[in-house]
Amino acid sequence: MKIAIIPARGGSKRIPRKNIREFCGKPMIAWSIEAALASGCFDKVVVSTDDDEIAAVAKQWGADVPFMRPATLSDDYTGTIPVIAHAVKWFNDNVAHVDLACCLYATAPFVQADDLQRGLGILADTDAEYAFSVTSYPFPIQRAIKITSSNKIEMFNPECFNTRSQDLEEAWHDAGQFYWGKADAWLNESALFGLCSSPVPLPRHRVQDIDTPEDWIRAEWLFKAMEC
Repeated sequence: MKIAIIPARGGSKRIPRKNIREFCGKPMIAWSIEAALASGCFDKVVVSTDDDEIAAVAKQWGADVPFMRPATLSDDYTGTIPVIAHAVKWFNDNVAHVDLACCLYATAPFVQADDLQRGLGILADTDAEYAFSVTSYPFPIQRAIKITSSNKIEMFNPECFNTRSQDLEEAWHDAGQFYWGKADAWLNESALFGLCSSPVPLPRHRVQDIDTPEDWIRAEWLFKAMEC
């Protein structure tokens, strides 16, 4: 059995109710639900939430909410992996055995069905335990600078000052959209960032963290521009 699990708790602080706040004409979570359904990858698209209103919106847009997430997994400090492990275990105990589970964030309106399909293919074709979305940094991280306590500038890697940008190794970061994983990897809470994972590269213009009101405004501008 393959399932998508969309974690969506109700306690967002910086953008209240952001999981169901309207984004470009739909509740934010609806974009993730629709991409998961359109991909054809999943036997079930599930939302893990502790919030009745989020559960109702999720069902309205086609997701299943077969359980409510316990309060012990709904605070500000609980990571993603225990939440996904809880959902996998619940399905194993109550529905059917889960082989693969994809964590799909509720605030990922740029995710596309074919990205999810590519992730599934990569996981199937490699020995990886996870396959997740990544994108490249737009600037060489080896030439990053910091502002010191005395308001001066200092390089993180001063040995790279005279190295040409094109000679520096390209760096990538988590795109924050989705994480395919084998059920045992989730249940064992294996580390995501390591040699057990394979990348699913995305173009930078389709990657946007949405953690602050400013992020939200920029994401809507970008989303609308891409629709033109």
